[in-house]
Amino acid sequence: MTVEFISAVNINSSNELNRLGQPGVDVAFFTRYVNALEDAGFDHTLCAYASPFQDPFAIANQIVARSERVTPIVALRPNTVYPTVAAKALATLDQFGAGRAIVHFISGGSDAEQAREGDYLPKEKRYARTAEYIEICRRVWTSTEPFSHEGEFYKFDGFFSTVCPTNGTIPVSVGGSSADAYRVGGALGDIFGLWGEPLKDTRDQIDAVNAEAAKAGRTDRPRIWVTFRPIIARTEELAWEKAHRILSVLAGTHAEQSAFRRILGGDAPQNVGSQRLLEIAARQDVHDRALWTPTASATGAAGASTALVGTPETVAAAILDYVDLGADLVSIRGYDNLNDLIDYGRYILPLVRQELAHREATGQRGTLQDDHPGALATAAR
Repeated sequence: MTVEFISAVNINSSNELNRLGQPGVDVAFFTRYVNALEDAGFDHTLCAYASPFQDPFAIANQIVARSERVTPIVALRPNTVYPTVAAKALATLDQFGAGRAIVHFISGGSDAEQAREGDYLPKEKRYARTAEYIEICRRVWTSTEPFSHEGEFYKFDGFFSTVCPTNGTIPVSVGGSSADAYRVGGALGDIFGLWGEPLKDTRDQIDAVNAEAAKAGRTDRPRIWVTFRPIIARTEELAWEKAHRILSVLAGTHAEQSAFRRILGGDAPQNVGSQRLLEIAARQDVHDRALWTPTASATGAAGASTALVGTPETVAAAILDYVDLGADLVSIRGYDNLNDLIDYGRYILPLVRQELAHREATGQRGTLQDDHPGALATAAR
């Protein structure tokens, strides 16, 4: 089995630990960061979206211009770009990248954040809009003659694009933790994105997505993408000391937390994914082998926020626990972004890939994973 690794791109040296708060693009840093992704062996990098952020399409095009292998994942909110325009933009990116483009649809979990860009569609309608959007994009990529469309959210006549994706289509990713997300992603997604939850909760979510794929009559299933924020060090003790230092910075002051949450949609998250992470964090701090949840509590679970803590061997084994559940895309990004991704490339990616190669060659697990996920977590408490 092949596991592909995802990171998130940074446009400057600001991060959650140094709190520099730089808003602009630092071209030299960005170039160094993309080169580091390539050198570390990452397969993909997410170009995230929020209303105050830089345009992810522009960032993605700069990634393919500065790398040979890394594939940008463009986060796209359907309310921001008409689907025919987005389909052409993605196909153009894909051509410049020789087949390197993925689109990740964000239906929108916060009414306040959606309203900042003029979207007042009720939350219960947003996934239906995403479904229609995906169907239009795929038809744009594959149609050989003009076509018209009249749906619930979009209408146009006689559209045709000469811009074709390199490999005929572009992988579509859908994320979320609600029943609507499972339904749309299960039916239409090539990839389904999940935040890092305990193994049992993740298994339940994968089952829900697969069940919706079956209901839609699919013979295949979406590939599963899980996201973590690893914190690693040479020993378990040093890793946990580092984790608590990071937590103290993330917690910050009440005013800083409130300001950050307001940017992403308010103090109490509306989206089911954040609500789930906060509920999981309330159960206990450490789950399974190395999943640590206080980082979610400290940030209001405003985005992917659960950590994997331990030595590189422990974290690699924890990642493999999720691979064994069915995840084959793993997103890992740190808090000191550039230095962390370099460390991941040195110490985590090779361990995971070596273990998978060993399994393929021998049909057996190596010594990296024990049979008792949770033992190290119990000791860490």
